[in-house]
Amino acid sequence: MCMKTEVYSWRVSTELKTGLQREARRRKTSIGALLDEAARDLLKRDGADSNFEAEQIRLHKAASKYIGTISGDNPHRSEIVRELVRERLRQRRDR
Repeated sequence: MCMKTEVYSWRVSTELKTGLQREARRRKTSIGALLDEAARDLLKRDGADSNFEAEQIRLHKAASKYIGTISGDNPHRSEIVRELVRERLRQRRDR
């Protein structure tokens, strides 16, 4: 079990809170533990973790095309980097 370090709070209806209290008592656990279980089940069921990982891999792969350095002997390059990067991107797009 991991250590809990984050806090999340929200307002619920009286009916929902009463239902959560009743279910927690029935299971002989706390409302927090009940909510943890419900949230984990939801994420597992919807595959949220695997979708997130797949999306991160896709984004990193797409971004890696544009990561690199601009080489040259111009000591003032940092002053015109915006134009240099845009030109390089234009050249790649036009290929």
